[in-house]
Amino acid sequence: MSDHGKKMIAPIIITVLIVLYYIGIISLFMAVNEISITVKFLLSVIPLAAVGVLINVLISRIEEIRSGEEDDLSKY
Repeated sequence: MSDHGKKMIAPIIITVLIVLYYIGIISLFMAVNEISITVKFLLSVIPLAAVGVLINVLISRIEEIRSGEEDDLSKY
């Protein structure tokens, strides 16, 4: 595996774990029968938005790693 591939493993694993966590939270909200569908929807929007942001950040991080920009912070 290339050096770039090794650097991508951690961000991908962390993102997958957090996405699974948020899916679990949404599933929990949907399983509770005492909550109205409107409240379920509202409680699901925030985790879904977080998942979208996480995936966007992951894509940006992978692009940084592939372009070689990941070591920019070490210069300061």
